[in-house]
Amino acid sequence: MDRNKGFITILIFLTLFLAISTASADDDKSYTIDQAFIDLTVGSSGLLHVDEQFDYTFKGSYNGVYRDIPLKSGEKIDNIKVSAVGAYPVLQESEENGQKHLKIYLYSDEAHTKKIHDCSVSVFISYDMKNVVTLFNDVGALQYKIWGDEWDVGVGKVITSITLPGDKNNTYYLNPDEYTVDKNSNGSTIVAETTSIPKGEMYEALVLMPLTDFKDATYAKHVNEDGKDKILKNLNDSISSRNFWNTTYLILGLLSILSPIGVIFTYLKYGREPKVDYDGIYERDLPSNDSPEVINAIIDNKNSIGTPNMKGFQASIMNLIDRGVLHMNIESDNKDLFIDFSNVDNSDLSLSEKSLINALYPFAENEILNLSSLNDKLSSKTNAKSFQEDYGTWLDHVKNECGDKKSQYFDDRGSTLISAIGFLGLAFGVIIAILGFITELGNGFVSVLGGGFLIVFSLALMFVPEDIFGRWTKEGRLFYLKWSNFRKFLKDNSLIKEHPPESIVIWKKYLIYGTALGVADEVFKSMKLHVSNISDYDDGIFLYHYYGGYYVFNQAFKTSESAANPSSDSGGFGGFGGGSGGGGGGAF
Repeated sequence: MDRNKGFITILIFLTLFLAISTASADDDKSYTIDQAFIDLTVGSSGLLHVDEQFDYTFKGSYNGVYRDIPLKSGEKIDNIKVSAVGAYPVLQESEENGQKHLKIYLYSDEAHTKKIHDCSVSVFISYDMKNVVTLFNDVGALQYKIWGDEWDVGVGKVITSITLPGDKNNTYYLNPDEYTVDKNSNGSTIVAETTSIPKGEMYEALVLMPLTDFKDATYAKHVNEDGKDKILKNLNDSISSRNFWNTTYLILGLLSILSPIGVIFTYLKYGREPKVDYDGIYERDLPSNDSPEVINAIIDNKNSIGTPNMKGFQASIMNLIDRGVLHMNIESDNKDLFIDFSNVDNSDLSLSEKSLINALYPFAENEILNLSSLNDKLSSKTNAKSFQEDYGTWLDHVKNECGDKKSQYFDDRGSTLISAIGFLGLAFGVIIAILGFITELGNGFVSVLGGGFLIVFSLALMFVPEDIFGRWTKEGRLFYLKWSNFRKFLKDNSLIKEHPPESIVIWKKYLIYGTALGVADEVFKSMKLHVSNISDYDDGIFLYHYYGGYYVFNQAFKTSESAANPSSDSGGFGGFGGGSGGGGGGAF
């Protein structure tokens, strides 16, 4: 009997050891994209054929990789094919919100039963794109992001080949130029190689071609205006702007004299936080009874304390659902989310809550708003402007609701003084720099350099969070610390594991205020771990989160911003970052 107990004990320890080892191995996993080969072929019909090769090195186990390809208005992608060397691929593709999403599962065996592990894999993707090549009245143009800025990691190098329909009078530009280490053209083919491109950066090609190279260009986008001069102007403006900022970043470490002294003085006098009698590590309960949009405005937006953002807007929607003012439903077949306005009672609502409903209600049909259709509705310029105006009204109402609390909790004399130093420094920096340019004296260079330092330093000050040079009052500091520790509690699953909520009602509050504080995903993950029967709760708040209400609203809001301020077809063509393609990807 004792021997059996000993055997079982050893077996348990071995199992735990293997589980811990596996978890540790998963934590240590990583991957790189060592190099990428991008081949573009422009057909005389205007069709763009794209061949991509990404050479991955995986450390640890992975299910596969994904590739996101943005599609601008009118663009189409067809004939997608995927293959791999070093693994067996299985493709899943979908398209939503103006983006083609390719999810490529990679298996180490032909039976598709084993995940890839500690290996190198080359993934090949090919596809055709329509309405990407643009034909103006005077020139054909292709602007294409060879490497997008949405990849999860950088790339070791990119080797590009662009084949054109003709071999004469082609002009090409590669930006940003500092990434190009080699480039050449034989007339009809352009070849380029880059250095490593870090995460968050893009690499783009702009090619101008004679219109005579295109025959029956049914797959091209046609714009009835001259485009060449405007394209080149946009390109030159974009390159000039990037060069300016590259220079600016280089001199950020060099400070002018008076502005830094004023900044240090301001911080010492107004920026240091008062000491409060509070040493809490976390907060389990809501630290105050303020609405989620007010908490979002005061706690989450450090750049402009008292001004809410879209997270506050969504938290307010969830709060109204929780209070029964709005009702959330889901269509069982395609999982569309619906907001029901039919039983809205405005009598107990704040001005900001009324303005929120006014912003959404015009897009409802028969008092029912289909969130899945909101993005399409806000792509209309008229609808987008209307929504942006109503959203602005909501912002103003929330700021007014925060007014007394902000003045009671936050002393903004320091941040106001820093703003003044920034604006005055910018003006004087420009003047000093101009004087340095127009003089023939040798010290003119010093004047230019000093003016440049002052301009850069002043611009940097304008983006500093408000609570760096402003400070909380003692009461406000306590308020801020408690809400920050509440956010820490929501974000840390181990803390929730030690002190889980006692009811589903508290979980809903956590999710609402977690949305306002930017940690809603962490709250929902914790809830799935600690509430065994979460699927039994057919509640609007959980439906909103589980079926992607956040994502839908964020995309719709971005669409409304773009649609409310549209540009012409050629207005942005040629400017850096305005091309088709690009996007990004990663591993999972």
